[in-house]
Amino acid sequence: MMPPISKASSGRLASSCVPAGVSALVFFAFALHVAPLSAQGPPAAPLGATLSGLLSYAREHNPELGVRKYETEAARERVEPAAALPDPRFELELMDFTNTVNSGRSPSLLPGQVGNTRYRVVQPLPFWGKRGLRGEVAEAQAEQVETLQQGTALEVENRIKTAYARQFQASGQIAILRETLSLFDAIEQLVLTRYGVGLVPQQDALRAQSELTSVKIDLVEAQRRQRDNAAKLNALLARDGNAPLSDPGYLPSAPSEVSYQSLLEQIRTRSPEVSRERFGVVAAEKNRDLTWLNRYPDFAVGLTNNRPYNAADNWELMVGVTIPLQQSSRRAQEREAERKLDAAQTRVLAAETRLAGRLGETLAAFEASRDKARLLKGTLLPQATATFKAAQSGYESGRVNFNTLLDAERQVLRARLALLDADVESAVRLAELEFLAGAPL
Repeated sequence: MMPPISKASSGRLASSCVPAGVSALVFFAFALHVAPLSAQGPPAAPLGATLSGLLSYAREHNPELGVRKYETEAARERVEPAAALPDPRFELELMDFTNTVNSGRSPSLLPGQVGNTRYRVVQPLPFWGKRGLRGEVAEAQAEQVETLQQGTALEVENRIKTAYARQFQASGQIAILRETLSLFDAIEQLVLTRYGVGLVPQQDALRAQSELTSVKIDLVEAQRRQRDNAAKLNALLARDGNAPLSDPGYLPSAPSEVSYQSLLEQIRTRSPEVSRERFGVVAAEKNRDLTWLNRYPDFAVGLTNNRPYNAADNWELMVGVTIPLQQSSRRAQEREAERKLDAAQTRVLAAETRLAGRLGETLAAFEASRDKARLLKGTLLPQATATFKAAQSGYESGRVNFNTLLDAERQVLRARLALLDADVESAVRLAELEFLAGAPL
C-alpha cells in the first residue's frame, strides 16, 4: 500500500504529489515572470538578457540604421551647393581665324595667331532671394531624410522589443512546461505504483502517460518558437542566425495610466512620420516661393580681354539679363507648386489621422491585455489552484477520480500560460504605442 500523497505549498501556489522514494515535485511558479532575473540585471549582462543591451547593440550594428545615417549625411551635404552661386563660365573666341584681314597669313586655330583673340569670363547671378530659397528647400529636404532615419530607428527598436517579448514568452512557456513535466513524471510514477498493487485501473496509467506525452509535444513546439525568435533577434542585430542569446530576464514595465489624448498630442509633436510630412510642407512652401521668383530675370556679368593681331589689348565689360518671356509656362509651374503645397499639407493630416486610428486600436488592445492579466492573476489562477488542491486532496482520499485531478492540473497550466501570454501581449502593445508616439512612455 502506497503512503498518502504528500502536499507541498509555496507562496506562489505550488502543489505536488510525492510517493515514497520519488523525488519531490517541482513547485509551480504563478508569478508574472517565470524564474525572473534581477529587475535591473547585472552590470555586464550577456547579450539577450536585457532589452537595453539588445537596443544598444542594434544601434551600433544594424545595417538599416547605417544606411539611414549615411543618407542623412549625404542630404546635409546638399544644402550648401543648393545655395551657392553658379560656376563662372570661361570663353575663348577666335575672331577672323582665316586671317582674311591679315592678308598673307594662313588660317590658324591658335590664340594670338588670328585677327582677334577674346578671353571672356562670365558669372551668372540669380535674382535676389533665389539662392536663399534653394538652400531652404534643400534644408527642409535634409530634415525629411533625418526624420526618416529617426523613423527607421524606431521601427527597428519596435521589432527588437517585439521579438524580445516573444522570446520571453517562449522561455517562460518552456519553464512552465518543464515544471509541469516534473509534476506529471511524479504523478505517473505514483499511478504506476498504485496500478501495480491494484488500487487504480489501467486507464489512469494510460491517461497519465498520454498527458505526459502531450506536454512534451507542447515543450518541443515552445523550443521551436524560441529558436525562431532567437533567429529574428540575431537578424536585427546583424549576427549569425544561430548565434547564442541569453534568455530574457524581464519584461519592461508599463506606466500605470496611459492617456489617449496625451499620446495623440505626442504623436502630433514627436512622431517622425508626422514630422517628415511637416518638413515636406516647408519644402513645398519654399519651392512655391522660388517658383514665384522665377517671374523675375536672372543676370550675368562678364569681363572680356580683346587681343587683336598687331594691336593693343583692350577690355570689355558685359552685363546680361534673361528675358522671362514664357509667362504661360511660368503660370503652369506656379499652379503646380500650389497643388504640391496643398498635397503636402493634406499628407500631414492623413498621417495624423492614420496614426490616431492605429493609436486607438493599439491602446484598446493594450488595456484589454492588461485587464486580462489582472483577472488571471487575481482571480482565475487562484481559483484554478484551489481547485487543484481540492482535487489532489480528494484523490488522496479516494473521493475523486484521476481524470478530475488531471483536469484540475491542466486548468492551472492553462491559466499560467494565459497569464504569461497576456503579459507578453501587453509588452508588445506597449512597444507599438512607443513606436507610434515616437518616444518611450
